[in-house]
Amino acid sequence: MIRGRAHKFGDNIDTDGIIPVYAVNLSDPRQLGKHCMANLDAEFAARVRPGDILVAGRNFGCGSSREVAPWSIKGAGIACVIAESFARIFFRNAINIALPLVVCPDAARATQDGDQLEVDLARGEVRNLTRQETFQAAPYPEFIRRLIEAGGLVEHVRERLRTKT
Repeated sequence: MIRGRAHKFGDNIDTDGIIPVYAVNLSDPRQLGKHCMANLDAEFAARVRPGDILVAGRNFGCGSSREVAPWSIKGAGIACVIAESFARIFFRNAINIALPLVVCPDAARATQDGDQLEVDLARGEVRNLTRQETFQAAPYPEFIRRLIEAGGLVEHVRERLRTKT
């Protein structure tokens, strides 16, 4: 269960908007997180508290396939991203590092900045506690939940290799 405050953004947020080009050579997620969304909201990283949720419109993560974009979101303390839709490569990059993404157009449209949200990945439910509304998204398949629970693709593979020896 993920519970946090919503930070709302619009449509077509590209990877340049998520992480500025001047920060793409950083490798520490926490350092990347300090620059997350800086091109769109210079105070974003300072407002985020661990466990908060980023909410966006259509086509979130479009543009280049910068793997540091989801790392910066995770490094900022965001626990989950809800959007109307995601760019496919961004979606895969996020899942690979265990950053949960939820496609839920109704929840994305109905959420306002600052709303308290609760996300149940196993059931595919997004609850807006502020507005007392519940939205249904597609639940993650079990293998993706296991991958996220393991800490991402690399950790999932390491775990599988350890159990096979």
